Amino acid sequence: MKTYPIHSPNFFTATIYEWKHLLATDKHKNIIIDSLKFLVDDKRIILNAFVIMNNHIHLIWQPTFNFTPSDIQASFMKYTAQQLKRHLIANDKELLESFKVNKYDRDYQIWKRESLSIELVTPSVFHQKLEYIHLNPVRAGLCINPEEYYYSSAKFYYDGIDNFGMLTHVSGN
Repeated sequence: MKTYPIHSPNFFTATIYEWKHLLATDKHKNIIIDSLKFLVDDKRIILNAFVIMNNHIHLIWQPTFNFTPSDIQASFMKYTAQQLKRHLIANDKELLESFKVNKYDRDYQIWKRESLSIELVTPSVFHQKLEYIHLNPVRAGLCINPEEYYYSSAKFYYDGIDNFGMLTHVSGN
């Protein structure tokens, strides 16, 4: 059974707490990839674009029929924070301590509160955000051409190769 979205695509940005470079390692980037892949495979979202930078991520995603943008965001943020924290507990307790906050509802904070989500209701705004996502690694000096940066959907839009098996082109293909 195919599920069709009822919500517009969203441009979503999440930042690591205090802009720390937690996502600088491939292992941590792969935690984000695995979570996105699960959401796509479980038919919770359509993922049109992404980039994973050292301290933040940008996505264009669309919840499918049974999910709302806030449902998807909350579960994604909670799950990835737990997975990143588990990895730090096992492999880098010193870095984990830099995320210690001792707040009433948590001991550690991985993601900065209040991520950004913008509904993309026109094709022109969608394409503007798509270009912004793909140029992010170029502006950061991580590559010369957007399609050279591995942890991005730019290569998919450049040559049609989806290295992650989770992307849907803006055209629907």
